[in-house]
Amino acid sequence: MASSLESLKAVAERIILDPKYHDILSVVKAARNGAVYGTKVRFPHALVMIMLFRSGTFREKAGLVFRATKTHARNLAKFATIYKATCMLLKNYGATPGKEGPYDSFVAGLLGGYIVFGQRGKRSGKISSVNQQIVVYVFARVMLALARLAVKPGHGLPGVSEPHRSALISYFAWPLFASVSWASVMHLFRWHAAELQPSLRSSMTYIYANADTWDGLKNFAWHNK
Repeated sequence: MASSLESLKAVAERIILDPKYHDILSVVKAARNGAVYGTKVRFPHALVMIMLFRSGTFREKAGLVFRATKTHARNLAKFATIYKATCMLLKNYGATPGKEGPYDSFVAGLLGGYIVFGQRGKRSGKISSVNQQIVVYVFARVMLALARLAVKPGHGLPGVSEPHRSALISYFAWPLFASVSWASVMHLFRWHAAELQPSLRSSMTYIYANADTWDGLKNFAWHNK
């Protein structure tokens, strides 16, 4: 039995180390990494947010945590698979076979984003909250990266990427960005809270709205009413 397992292990290692299988195996590993990363990221977040801010029995909350974790892990795995497979196909069958094109990653990301994160649920007809959170997270990071790129000397926009202007803009940009972001979210929470993403709305309700009511020391110092 032990020798059979060793033989299978040796065969598997020969396959995964063979360069001719590298591209297709990179797709498999990307799917694996997406599932693992999605689980690691979503499980603690869902556990804290659902257990603290959702109503219901422990079993109901546990089910919500499991479904949110499953959705996050599955969708990252699906996106990774589509992205890597598309890049592989474009590289091997594109305009210059065997060479990666300058926009292959953009096209692959566009296709994966549409298929995995751009679709509405078949039953609900809505975009899932998990997918909204993932896309908004990515969007925020993209905007920050583009803002840095815009003032990067030699790569940025004309007129703002010269060294002296770039340094000045970079110095003042973050304070302005942070101030406007918080001013906007507080205004939206005060007057249009229903339009905010649910987990953000729940957090802000806990911190700010629940600070206005209490009927004794217990729910003033220990927990909200």
